[in-house]
Amino acid sequence: MNLSDIAQTRYSTKEFDATKKIPAALFEQIKQLLRFSPSSVNSQPWHFVIAETDAAKKRMSAGTQESFIFNEPKVLNASHVILLCAKTEIDEAYMAHLLAQEEADGRFPDPAFKTTVAQGRARFVNMHRYVFKDVQHWMEKQVYLNMGTILLGAGALGVDAVPIEGMDPQALNAEFGLIEKGYTAVALVALGYRKESDFNARLPKSRLPEEEIFTLLD
Repeated sequence: MNLSDIAQTRYSTKEFDATKKIPAALFEQIKQLLRFSPSSVNSQPWHFVIAETDAAKKRMSAGTQESFIFNEPKVLNASHVILLCAKTEIDEAYMAHLLAQEEADGRFPDPAFKTTVAQGRARFVNMHRYVFKDVQHWMEKQVYLNMGTILLGAGALGVDAVPIEGMDPQALNAEFGLIEKGYTAVALVALGYRKESDFNARLPKSRLPEEEIFTLLD
C-alpha cells in the first residue's frame, strides 16, 4: 500500500451508486477508524450518528434542505452517512471518565503517570477554557482530525467518500436531540461507491506546488 497513491486518487465523490453497499465487515473497519482517531490529550470530544437504512438516511437529510438541497442526493444515495458531532462541554466529570477508561485499558503501569496525565490534560483544557476562550472550537478541531482519518482510511479500503459541511447543524441537532445529549452537529461524511457518471472522478487533482507550501529548514 502506498499512502501517497491513495491521497492522490481519493476524491470528493459527487454521485453515489445507490445500488452498491459497503460490506458490513468493511464498514466495521471504518467504525474502528472513527474510534481510534487521534485527538489532543486523548480528549475524544466526539460522537457519531450513523445512518445506513433508507429511513435513517432520510432523517439525516433533514440537514440538507433549503439552501443545502444540492447535497441531499449524496446523503440519500450513499451506502452510509456519518454525522460527526462535538461535545458542547468538557467538564471534570468527563475528564475523570477518560482517566478511568485509560486506567482500565492499562495505560498507567506506573501510578504516578496517572497523575501526570490528569494534570497535563487539565492544563490544556483549562488553557482553552480560560486563556484562549475557544474550548468549543478546540473540540471541533479534534473532530476534523477524525474526519481526515476516515477519509484517508476509506480511500485505503477502496470506499468512496465525501465530507459535507454544506448542511444545517441546527436542523440535525433538532432531528437527533443532540444538544440535550451534550453534543452539536459539526459535519457529515457520506460513504459508498461512485456512480459511473460522477464527473469529479474523471477530473485531475489540483493542488498548489510543493515549493509554495513547503519550507524545508536547514
